[in-house]
Amino acid sequence: MSAAAAPGSERHGAAAKGTVLVAMSGGVDSSVAAALCLRAGHEVVGVTLKLWGGPQDQGCCAVSDVDDARRVCQQLGIDHFVFNYAAEFERDVVEPYAEAHRRGLTPNPCIACNRHVKFDVLLDRARRLGFDRLVTGHHVRISTQRGTPRLQRGSDSAKDQSYVLYMLSQADLADLWFPVGDYRKDRLRALASELGLRTARKPESQDVCFITATDGRERFLAERIDLHPAELVDATGRRVGTAPAVELVTVGQRKGLDLGGAPQRRYAVDVDIGSRRVTVGTASELLAEGVCLTDHRWAGDAIEGEVLAQTSAHGPALPAHLDAEGQLRWTEPQRRVAGGQAVVFYDGDEVLGGATAAGHLT
Repeated sequence: MSAAAAPGSERHGAAAKGTVLVAMSGGVDSSVAAALCLRAGHEVVGVTLKLWGGPQDQGCCAVSDVDDARRVCQQLGIDHFVFNYAAEFERDVVEPYAEAHRRGLTPNPCIACNRHVKFDVLLDRARRLGFDRLVTGHHVRISTQRGTPRLQRGSDSAKDQSYVLYMLSQADLADLWFPVGDYRKDRLRALASELGLRTARKPESQDVCFITATDGRERFLAERIDLHPAELVDATGRRVGTAPAVELVTVGQRKGLDLGGAPQRRYAVDVDIGSRRVTVGTASELLAEGVCLTDHRWAGDAIEGEVLAQTSAHGPALPAHLDAEGQLRWTEPQRRVAGGQAVVFYDGDEVLGGATAAGHLT
């Protein structure tokens, strides 16, 4: 990309005039992101990704979302294109999602989509097409820390999306801009209303785009992998109930486990795919000293020592210690993290990196 994409904060990005490609999901955030780019003096082109060709009644990137994005671009007076990445989405998001469940893991398909499609395939295409920046409507910020671009939480803590973007490298951040990261959601909706954008009052999409509300996860997975009934046992190995499919159980789960009306709440503490057995226990039995980690991604050099660690998109960031092998030990015992979930490390609002949970430390 050109010199206009030099590392810096959003203000730096706004000041450096150039041509930007805005990924438009058909929601209010990306709509306002495109408008802010225009206001900053950039030449703007909108693009919507066609990712999933199967049944869809929730999540992002539906046919109606493409239409909303196109009509917003018409309102703003900018070109709009649709890029078809359905094959890449199937290969890098949907197939790994099913395979992870087959192995007893709990994947996060939104992280996979961001990593492999939006900020790999799309970002590479933006570079090859000569755009100065790729812009999205994510609620995060970029700042310059120690001379390099760093990912930071968005200003609206309730909408912060840094957890699902922890994999972005410094080279990626140098070519990205997140204009809405400095805004609260209510202000974004107000801006959209002031501009008369059709997405101003559009509800947010929260669900997995390729899982329909009518059929659900079980039916989707049953068409792709074999599902097997699970035996529920307590810590002593005593049989206490059943679950419809061991592949659908996640560590920490309480609902959907047939425990015969046991008075005390019990949770899935361990999932053993090989034996088709799920160990259940009380809330205290669900606690662990730490998390075994794999597939580390660092914002800069690998780190060890004291960090804040977050294990879900909007959960708290809790104090912990990373050892030299990159394993995480909590300051105080915490609920076990399901294998396949992301654990993201912070220093205040700055993202230091992240990894994938692969088990628990005792």
